[in-house]
Amino acid sequence: MEDRKLLEAHDGDLAGDARRIGEEFLEGFIAVERIDRPAITVFGSARIHQDSQEYAQAREVGQLLAQAGFAVVTGGGPGVMEAANRGARDGGGLSVGFNIELPHEQHENPYLDIELTFKHFYARKTMFVKAAEGFVIFPGGFGTLDELFEALTLIQTGKVLHFPVVLFDSDYWRPLLDWTRDRLLTDGMISPEDLELLQITDEPAEAVALQVAGYRRRAASIPAAPQ
Repeated sequence: MEDRKLLEAHDGDLAGDARRIGEEFLEGFIAVERIDRPAITVFGSARIHQDSQEYAQAREVGQLLAQAGFAVVTGGGPGVMEAANRGARDGGGLSVGFNIELPHEQHENPYLDIELTFKHFYARKTMFVKAAEGFVIFPGGFGTLDELFEALTLIQTGKVLHFPVVLFDSDYWRPLLDWTRDRLLTDGMISPEDLELLQITDEPAEAVALQVAGYRRRAASIPAAPQ
């Protein structure tokens, strides 16, 4: 795997390494440019099965997002990603997958209109943010948590404009929010307004309504381009 080779090796090919990373960023930017409408990125576990409640809910969120006029962007793999992409197809929308080469678990799902497979996590993660007007985050593991906290950090530090970050499944996420409030906020590691960056729901329709409201607020605050 190229990421592992790059991070572990001292092969002296610095220019070649930088060139390959740059080429992958360019491929990603070109793919994002193909998205012809506002997009919402949906994150969640690749290990969710098709007969699970989470799969059904992610599929419904994808369908409702498509019907609301959004493209649906995911990591392009199975589980929650497949469900959201499948829902986008159900809703007649645009389904996008930014996949990653992994030795296990990750393979393309069959519901993608725009697809690109990355070798480098950091290039891929940039495209999730570059394409997005908001995030919906289903239960997941380390990768999902990484994507969640990267989004929060970029918003907190002003690297991207504030967009909705919606956590789906209150039972799953509530302990994390409690810890964030009871430890991070209490210990002064974050500010009170940082807690407001996160919203939580158990309803697909509410998850989509929060994204629609956030997009409308953001669109209203951006001046029109000069004629």
